[in-house]
Amino acid sequence: MSTKTTFNGIESTERNWHLVDASGLPIGRLASEIAQVLRGKHKPEFAPHLDVGDHVVVINAGEIAITSNKPEQKMYHSHSGFPGGIKSESFNALKKRKPEKIIERAVWGMLPKNRLGRSTLKKLHIYADANHPHESQNPQELVFNIKKVEK
Repeated sequence: MSTKTTFNGIESTERNWHLVDASGLPIGRLASEIAQVLRGKHKPEFAPHLDVGDHVVVINAGEIAITSNKPEQKMYHSHSGFPGGIKSESFNALKKRKPEKIIERAVWGMLPKNRLGRSTLKKLHIYADANHPHESQNPQELVFNIKKVEK
């Protein structure tokens, strides 16, 4: 009697393309759903040590929502590595300057911090408006069961 488990590697994984409309959705709930699709946790062949996830195209990142007083209070920090090199920017300022960065940072916070997480993040494509150059990949509309934020 054989007790070996067969294991399909990364070569046999089919990578699909998904399209997500971020307008009016809360950033944290959206990021957690995107991170699961990027990792491949929705597939039966998921393995924590392999990159079996799909590509995700996020459109309308400039219309992302956030609850309560966070647009004025939430701050994003970065450090240059030099003494006194901390830079801070509010949510509203970052949303005006580069709205794609908000979703990218939220999703990165939910991925593993290693080679696997870095390669997984490369499958995330974010655009501030509804135009994107991935029509030839035929992305399928992906709708999450998330309630939109009322303004």
